[in-house]
Amino acid sequence: MAMRQRRAVAVLVTMVLLGAAVLLGRGRWRTAGPGSGSAEGMVLERVCGALLAGQAPGMQGGGLRPATRGSSCSTYVFHSRYITRALSSEETAFPLAYIITLHKEFETFERLFRAVYMPQNVYCVHVDGKAPAALRQAVWRLVGCFPNAFLASHTERVVYGGVSRLRADLHCMRDLLASAVPWQYVLNVCGQDFPLKTNREIVRQLKGFRGKNVTPGVLPPPHITARTRFMHQEWEGSNISGLVTPQVHKAPPPHNLTIYFGSAYIAVTRPFVKFVLRDRRAIDLLAWSQDTYSPDEHFWVTLNRIPGVPGSMPNASWEGDLKAVKWIDMEESHGGCHGHYVRGICVYGTGDLKWLFNSTCMFANKFELRTYPLTVECLELRHRKRTLSQSEVQVEPNWYF
Repeated sequence: MAMRQRRAVAVLVTMVLLGAAVLLGRGRWRTAGPGSGSAEGMVLERVCGALLAGQAPGMQGGGLRPATRGSSCSTYVFHSRYITRALSSEETAFPLAYIITLHKEFETFERLFRAVYMPQNVYCVHVDGKAPAALRQAVWRLVGCFPNAFLASHTERVVYGGVSRLRADLHCMRDLLASAVPWQYVLNVCGQDFPLKTNREIVRQLKGFRGKNVTPGVLPPPHITARTRFMHQEWEGSNISGLVTPQVHKAPPPHNLTIYFGSAYIAVTRPFVKFVLRDRRAIDLLAWSQDTYSPDEHFWVTLNRIPGVPGSMPNASWEGDLKAVKWIDMEESHGGCHGHYVRGICVYGTGDLKWLFNSTCMFANKFELRTYPLTVECLELRHRKRTLSQSEVQVEPNWYF
């Protein structure tokens, strides 16, 4: 009897939540008072709480959906609840630059952009040259609503594991150096990332490095060395692209450089970016790396290990807490993926929320809004609440979800 009663209560709660979600869809922009956010946001908060408690509420997400882009920019920005003023003097004095690369999943990118957007920062977005025209158009229309965001001036047709991925970042770095925004660090992320820390928390974490670059990595383990010992050539057919790996040895790296292996995702200073684009050692390493496998995983970390380079960390390792990733071969440490794996990386499901909430990293990868909408929306709701709770300025009512 007790079991039946509990089931009946659970069914009733689910029906109430579903009914509320349906009603809320008819009044998307109605708020429930200053500081409290929309009624939709409150329903979502209860749903996320249930998920963290191991329950399965009957709501599929969509409560934080941005406004459609059929309207003016001012309408889109307002109704999508973008933050339009710097929230603290500390953040104003320490603007950031972002490189965002994507090739699919516009809706996921849009949530990422809304989460990391701050008016004092600057954003360069690179859309893969192979991406559908509709995706590029959608991204172009979005960034066109923000004076501090733009598309990369040069576009690469990115090949997985090829140098084109590295060149996409370098194009944005050149564009960002030309920006009037006096950014302190540039972070590169992809369109399926999502922040786990607020802008203010990221600023404080980066300030703690005291002008040092964050390029996690180590000397390459034995199974990695073939990436730079043999040639790897990009190729592209009518509907597919990839790398060809002839058994041809490469010449040693230029300037007697020691090649390191590490993350393609970094947080580096403006002086380091100038070094990368202008110093002969960096230019020659880029040329040498053209026919290596996944050069973005050795290029940054190798340059940042050179003594005397601006902001270099010759003795660094994997520290930095830039990105949380659940790798398929590390399930013993992270407890498994509750979504599904793509190329050995977990696409997070709602069962991963508690692990993500407990992470100390700035960002996490990888997300698919269409597949697991509540994973993104629960993170997005938590992120916005934390962001606004740290504000030193008067919070606008429409900034609350």
